[in-house]
Amino acid sequence: MAKEFSRTRRIAQQLQQELAMVIQREMKDPRVGMVTVNDVEVSRDLSFARVFVTFFDEDESQVESKLEALTGASGYIRTLIAGRMKLRIMPQLKFVYDSSLVEGMRMSNLVTKIVIEDEAKSTASNAEITDAEADSTEEQP
Repeated sequence: MAKEFSRTRRIAQQLQQELAMVIQREMKDPRVGMVTVNDVEVSRDLSFARVFVTFFDEDESQVESKLEALTGASGYIRTLIAGRMKLRIMPQLKFVYDSSLVEGMRMSNLVTKIVIEDEAKSTASNAEITDAEADSTEEQP
């Protein structure tokens, strides 16, 4: 039976917290800007880690430049985190853009737009029904 929280998952969670702190407080590169570390996947042998990040920019060229900046600084980030985490092997970091947050916001906006349109249609149809009822009561003396 597998453990509820495996060692790799615990390390991934701690690595996610440390990455968020280091990128937010220690990174001085203006190209990076606002970054959210969504998730970290660590390999079983702890030698590699895929870091899923989200930026507040939707422009693909800016996303690519920010990913390049993070990738270029991955050695520096890895060194800072190695000092904070007591691991025999510090994983190599690979930054990956996670578009799920952006897609979720887009879907939410579409649903909101459809709900508003549906409410407007139901209000208009209710107004037509009340007008028709009013006309029919006026015709009956």
